[in-house]
Amino acid sequence: MDDNELYPIGDVARRTGLSVSAIRFYADAGLVAPTGRTGSRYRLYDVQTIARLELVRTLRELGASLDDIRQVLTDEASLRDLATAHLELVEGQMRRLRARRAVLRTIVRQDSATEQVSLMHKLVSMSDDDRDRLFDRFWDEVTDGLSIHPTFVERFRHMRPHLPTEPTTEQLEAWIKLADLVQDNHFRQSLRDAFQRAFSSSRALQVTAPPVMERVERHRQLLLEARAARRAGLPADSAQAREIADRIAASAAEFTEHLDTAGLAGRIRTDAPVAESQHAGQSLSRFNGLLGRYNSLVATINGTPQGDPESAAADREWLAATRAT
Repeated sequence: MDDNELYPIGDVARRTGLSVSAIRFYADAGLVAPTGRTGSRYRLYDVQTIARLELVRTLRELGASLDDIRQVLTDEASLRDLATAHLELVEGQMRRLRARRAVLRTIVRQDSATEQVSLMHKLVSMSDDDRDRLFDRFWDEVTDGLSIHPTFVERFRHMRPHLPTEPTTEQLEAWIKLADLVQDNHFRQSLRDAFQRAFSSSRALQVTAPPVMERVERHRQLLLEARAARRAGLPADSAQAREIADRIAASAAEFTEHLDTAGLAGRIRTDAPVAESQHAGQSLSRFNGLLGRYNSLVATINGTPQGDPESAAADREWLAATRAT
């Protein structure tokens, strides 16, 4: 294309993909005027003007208004600013479309009742802020007035779902069930009662303090080490297995009053499987049964691994079999 040549409107239409009437409309709207005319009828356009028309077509296809385009063409707004604003709009539209697709997939899979469809769409279309407020209210009600350390409350507040931008049908179903669960008055009251029972002791503030939680985490890592050793085929009667069991016993003894480490190690090795009631943080796990449904749904939504009761039982049996030679 010659930079110095002027092209009639028909050629410009073919080059830009715009109709002749659209080119005339943009000229009459003051967006892209013709470079010149042949007489009083025929509009002519140079290369630079054709490039501006192509930009106008692209921006219109991206959803920009005539006023937005005019500001870009007159340098009142940068192309980057316009693109940023419209990118936010497009991403918002995509999120809404993905939510609708997820709802439709669930309807097809579940053969959902009519009254469920509106609820599904409402829940899935919630913004991140709306979801956060829903779970903030839930945990506020459940934990209000507990005699426990504030940082421990935050541990529970972080136990919340993060619905992906493109949820699977399973994740969407889990989100709907979870949203219904946390809004159920009976569940909230039952969980609150369980928290009150679990943390009614005068020592609740002490056992939920950060140093104790750090010990709980160290104990958890030891249990994971034992699981890895078992899965790797380490014999339960080996010296290394016994050493792992001893360290777990010593860790558990930190939380046990009037019980010496050697005695606890002996129980682990000779008497019975290591029950969860012997694990660190016994008083912190009494309400796990009630939280189990909540945690399971959150794990499904977040795509995180869930607890494996069979694997946990195998771990306990392996630890119980670490006998002194």
